[in-house]
Amino acid sequence: MDEQNPMAGPDQWESDLPRRYPAPQKESQTDRSQQAFRDYEAEARPTVKEFYRLNHQYQTVEFVKQKRDEFLSLNRQQMGIWEAMEFLNTLVDDSDPDTELSQIEHLVQAAEAIRADEHPRWFILTGLIHDLGKILCLFGEPQWAVVGDTFPVGCAHSSSIVYHDFFRLNPDWGHPVYSTQSGIYEAHAGLDQVMMSWGHDEYLYHVTKAHLPAEAQYMIRYHSFYPGHRENAYQHLFSDQDHRLFQWVRKFNPYDLYSKSDSRPDVERLKPFYLELIDEFFPTELAW
Repeated sequence: MDEQNPMAGPDQWESDLPRRYPAPQKESQTDRSQQAFRDYEAEARPTVKEFYRLNHQYQTVEFVKQKRDEFLSLNRQQMGIWEAMEFLNTLVDDSDPDTELSQIEHLVQAAEAIRADEHPRWFILTGLIHDLGKILCLFGEPQWAVVGDTFPVGCAHSSSIVYHDFFRLNPDWGHPVYSTQSGIYEAHAGLDQVMMSWGHDEYLYHVTKAHLPAEAQYMIRYHSFYPGHRENAYQHLFSDQDHRLFQWVRKFNPYDLYSKSDSRPDVERLKPFYLELIDEFFPTELAW
């Protein structure tokens, strides 16, 4: 097993998400969440479990600072959104048993589901681009530093995070400040003051934030922050703005988790619509 990339591909993590976070049922949110969490730990594939061990062990404050310094200068290359989608499409991923769609087809499928529900154009665009940060894999990053449930670093890890016990391997676990509830943050200072674990969400947020409304920025930055938007963890760090905008993260979540199907979108037919949509919000090239 590859110590850095234990899963067959990054979509293996995503294919397990609907099982761990099933569509809401009539029982209470608390009962549903706890039951889903127990079931996931019992049934998760060994490769996914190993992924979480690496993720929880190595996502430290110092690691996140290092990755922010390494990537957020955005000096690797210049390319447009559709070009970035085609670049992501070179990421061959045979790990997802639920779909044989290409990366572009999956992005278009999610966007089309949002479009069918007549959401605003910026919402449709967010569905189209939300996973583009996975190009970090093509820049040589290990999967545990690209995908996975995200969480704040620099404060105590919520017990609602899957495989919470693996955090005992993390050097920050016993830190006199990082192990406290608020850690290095002021209570209710807001998530914009919080360092999240490193991955595709945070990276894409910084690439695209200047061109999208705040609601879309939150969808991109926090769509993998399941402890926050599904388990209601870290409320002591949320500001009033976070509470207001997280309703949009929750609106986006079903399209991210449950829009996969075997029905292939006709990408070539739909491409003119999406190129026009991209041009409405983004310049010809972005810094990556």
